[in-house]
Amino acid sequence: MSEHDHDPNTPTLRRPGQAGAFDTREYLRNATTQARERSYDEFTIVDVDAHHFETESWSDIVSYLDDDVMRHYAESVSVARLAPHLALLPVQFGNQDVSGRIRHYALRGEEQAEPGRSRDVTITKRAMDAMGIDYQILFPTPMLALGMHPNPAVETGIARAYARWIIERILSVEDSIKGMLYLPFNDPAGSLRLVEEFGDEPGVVGFMVTSVRHKPVHDNCYMDLYRAIEARGLPLGFHAGYNWQERSTEIMNRFLSVHALTFPWYNMVHLTNWIVNGLPERLPNLDVIWIEGGLAYLPFLMQRLDHEYQLRSSEAPMLTKLPSDYMRDMYYTTQPLERPKDPAVLEMTLKMINAESQLMYSSDYPHWDFDLPSRIYDLPFLTEHAKRQILGGNACRLFGLPQRGAVG
Repeated sequence: MSEHDHDPNTPTLRRPGQAGAFDTREYLRNATTQARERSYDEFTIVDVDAHHFETESWSDIVSYLDDDVMRHYAESVSVARLAPHLALLPVQFGNQDVSGRIRHYALRGEEQAEPGRSRDVTITKRAMDAMGIDYQILFPTPMLALGMHPNPAVETGIARAYARWIIERILSVEDSIKGMLYLPFNDPAGSLRLVEEFGDEPGVVGFMVTSVRHKPVHDNCYMDLYRAIEARGLPLGFHAGYNWQERSTEIMNRFLSVHALTFPWYNMVHLTNWIVNGLPERLPNLDVIWIEGGLAYLPFLMQRLDHEYQLRSSEAPMLTKLPSDYMRDMYYTTQPLERPKDPAVLEMTLKMINAESQLMYSSDYPHWDFDLPSRIYDLPFLTEHAKRQILGGNACRLFGLPQRGAVG
């Protein structure tokens, strides 16, 4: 039995079409036992990266589109029953929802909320309570592929509609759920407008760029955007993803391979451009978070960039210290936390990134490879202080969230 709940073939988890609805609380009952056994209620736990399937509410979200033609198209797809949950979204190849060790995607559609209660809020809160999480930053899922949309106007339209929808329907309804709003990064001016319009709304704790895209983060067209975020004291996150449609990944014949390499790859590209082009020096008060790329790539990138910089420092004239020193000032999320055969490898990785002050717990729930808080809490080489910092203290400090209990 894995740490992530009971066997999905037991009667509790019913197959689609069988009598009785799927219930997150039953699915996560082992997580609830873990939370109680580890006394999570004595300190604050913040989940910096969790997801909902916004396409389950897609007909409602597209009603917020500003553009009449775009809204009419999306609503027409719904009326025609073609694929209403995919209207305007690019299709991504992959099998996140099949195989793996946890299979529950098809069952989630059966879960119901209490009458008069938001389904998104209900399902999110059920998972949070089961895992012992106090605050959760919620991200969309299919929208993470929007960075590759061929029409920037569609990305901007959806980003604005989603921002209005999540603020009105989720963030203003439930104080324990927070959001880092999706930025339509292919449209720098549109991204800036979104920050200016929604940056001060309740529940908005930052902004997020999906990493799967081909835009150089160091382009001067983004400087006004970055400064607007910096001026508000909010962080900017880069959320990783996968892509089976690059020339290099098209030669891979297994999703396992694509998932293993592309999640860290896109963050590596943007992180490298961010540092080498001196953005930490130009934007010294902008906190940056690298999300869902795992941690194993960070020691590699630190060593490679330091090595190259010391041989060709003239190509990075704005830097005043080694690239790895800038990386140690950035923030990272835990999921997916790799499981090296030798635990000392993970211990050294956490030491290299100053994990006690820079690493933040994330579950990536409800995806098939999600991590419970116990993934951090049970690491034998972490002190109690470090555990509590990673599980919640660092995020509370960064996002300005209240926390309970002694951190040390």
